[in-house]
Amino acid sequence: MGHGTVRAAILPEIISKIMERYQISEDAALEQFYRSATGASFSDDDTGLYGQSPNYIFGLFEQEIAEQG
Repeated sequence: MGHGTVRAAILPEIISKIMERYQISEDAALEQFYRSATGASFSDDDTGLYGQSPNYIFGLFEQEIAEQG
């Protein structure tokens, strides 16, 4: 399975978690995720982050948001 396919398979779960946690729309969740360092790493094949679980990636995203204040 290609990297893009793996990302496409787990992205909906990550976005769903962001929507639920922050009570925002799907579009807002996608924008917030892809503007984050976590989203950038998720998109970069070299990091391998796309191969981690949605819960792990969401946890990194939450940690990043918390650190930003």
